[in-house]
Amino acid sequence: MAMDKMNYAFERVKILVGMEVDEEQLVEGNSSFIDDFNQQCALSTKQRLYGFVTCFVAGLACTLLSMLVFFNPIKFGITFTFGNLLSLGSTAFLIGPKRQVTMMLDPVRIYATAIYLASIIIALFCALYVHNKFLTLFAIMLEFGALIWYSLSYIPFARSMVSKVMVACFDTEW
Repeated sequence: MAMDKMNYAFERVKILVGMEVDEEQLVEGNSSFIDDFNQQCALSTKQRLYGFVTCFVAGLACTLLSMLVFFNPIKFGITFTFGNLLSLGSTAFLIGPKRQVTMMLDPVRIYATAIYLASIIIALFCALYVHNKFLTLFAIMLEFGALIWYSLSYIPFARSMVSKVMVACFDTEW
């Protein structure tokens, strides 16, 4: 009994990090575009790690380089947002695009995902079409806060802990 639970947990960890697992569960008649894409783009563990590191480093570099153009909010917004998208996409190399989308749409983090994606769209809209420096910086701050909240959704109990700390810090009743 304990060995079955341990094997099950080990298989779940293998799936989470993108290792090859027996995929006989897929029914050929129910295969979707994402399933077909995942099967055609099967990467080895080494290739997944290289893809993750490359995409993550590129995203981090774009995010850090965006600080060089901080006083030009339009260039900053585009570079910062592109860096965030690359960093977010890097995890798809580890767990696969289907699992990435499934995890993003999980009921626990659906609102965080929606706010994060909406803030990306708002930041790009303010930078590319509105050309208002104040609105672009405000949208970037919203995007950064949404990124933090989205990231905290992957750490168990992190969002509730941060919420309690924020309430304690801003509680005006003595």
